[in-house]
Amino acid sequence: MRSGVILAASLAVCISAAQASAQSYPQRAVKFLLPFGPGSGADITTRLVGDKLATRWGKPVVVENKAGGDGMVAINTFLSANDDHTLLYFPVGTFATHPFTHAKVTYDADKDLIPVVNVTATILAIGIPSSMKPTTLREMIELLRAEPDKHNSTAAAGNGDFLLSGLLKTENLKVAKVPYRDIMQAPADVGEGRVQFLLSSLASMYPLAQAGKIRVLAVTSRKRVPSLPDVPTVAEAGYPGLTMESIQGVFGPKTISTAVRDQIAADVRAVVEADPSIPPRLQTTGQVVDLRGPQEFAAGIKELQDKLASIAKLVDMKPTQ
Repeated sequence: MRSGVILAASLAVCISAAQASAQSYPQRAVKFLLPFGPGSGADITTRLVGDKLATRWGKPVVVENKAGGDGMVAINTFLSANDDHTLLYFPVGTFATHPFTHAKVTYDADKDLIPVVNVTATILAIGIPSSMKPTTLREMIELLRAEPDKHNSTAAAGNGDFLLSGLLKTENLKVAKVPYRDIMQAPADVGEGRVQFLLSSLASMYPLAQAGKIRVLAVTSRKRVPSLPDVPTVAEAGYPGLTMESIQGVFGPKTISTAVRDQIAADVRAVVEADPSIPPRLQTTGQVVDLRGPQEFAAGIKELQDKLASIAKLVDMKPTQ
């Protein structure tokens, strides 16, 4: 009986300590590490949300850009810190592709990157030169099939490149893939007709779409986007296999407590939902707010990992790095 009382008391102490830890979080400045440079969609989102969190927490929130190495630089810096006051803001598609694009991966995403909260989804879109005749995705694919080896295509690294590879394989399209060191240069080539098929972020092609140089045929999200309400989803266009949610959010180290994880998730949700100016500001960067708690975020990650794995198997992808 006495041992039972002691056990109950010990559990109560542990629970109380965890609650106290969460309530007192953060105890000092919080750092967000990013795999992209200043001005990227992820950078804008993190700084916007970080400013709100700093006010809520009463502690500084620092955003540190760690670009390079296909996201590996940011991940390795994050793992070295192993501190719940150093968090990682990361697009899932970047690390989810690593097992298929890198011969050696120095971390275990499932164990080392703990999902805290998903914040946004980056909208991927399919664009073609406005000078071309097709007005729908199906018409464009039929044209590419009817004119093998006559057209060029390209896609953003990660999710976009996987989707493009899968599409070319399943539709048996003979279309050259043009590599870009900087995918942000591709929309200009599409607008000039040098590249005929682009699968990349909506934000990258939106200015030229507004200028009448690029025709956006579809978006890969499950829902249409507010900025282009007349553009169908890939599912509506007849290609549900191209549906992909490019989610991104906050990750904590494997040592983070459940209480602290849940507190950060709740605080991020609270500051985003409290400010109605955030969704339209993020829409200008090609993102939509997509708040998901730890469990929902983890489920979304698993769904994306499975999708990428199936594409990698379909096209017999081999690591190139």
